[in-house]
Amino acid sequence: MATRKLKNPELAAADADLTAAVQHIRQAINQKLDEIGTAVSAELDRAMQAALRKRERAERQFDALLNKAERRLLRASDELKKSLHKAVREAEKRLQATNKAAQGNLADLAPAGTARVAAKKAAAKKGASMKKASARQALPKKVAGKKPKARAAAR
Repeated sequence: MATRKLKNPELAAADADLTAAVQHIRQAINQKLDEIGTAVSAELDRAMQAALRKRERAERQFDALLNKAERRLLRASDELKKSLHKAVREAEKRLQATNKAAQGNLADLAPAGTARVAAKKAAAKKGASMKKASARQALPKKVAGKKPKARAAAR
C-alpha cells in the first residue's frame, strides 16, 4: 500500500520524530529485556551450582557412611570366621583326646593274655610319655594368676 506524502511540513516533521521515538523506545525495551534475561540466567546458574554442590556433598556423605558400614561388616565377618576356626580347632583337639582315651579304654577291656594287645598298650604308653615330654619342652611356662580374656564372637 502506498503511503501518501503529507502536505503539511509540521506534520511530516512530527511523523519523523514519532517514528524515531518509537525506534528508540523499541531499542531501549530490547536492551532491558536482554539485561533481564542475562540477570535471570546468571541467577539460575548460581542456583544450579549451589544445588549441585549440595548434591555432591550429600553423595560424599552417603558414600562415607556406606564405606563405614561395609568396613564394619567385613570386620565382623572376619572376627566370626576367626572364632569359628578357633571353635573347630578346639573341637578337633577334644575329639582327638576323646579318641585316645577311648582307645586306651578299649585296650584295657581287651583280653590281657594276648601279646598283640600288650604290645599296643606298651607302645601307646611309651608314645604318650614321649609326647608329653616333648610338649613340656615346647610349651612356655604359664604365668600364674593371668588368664587370657575371652573375646566376644560377634558384637
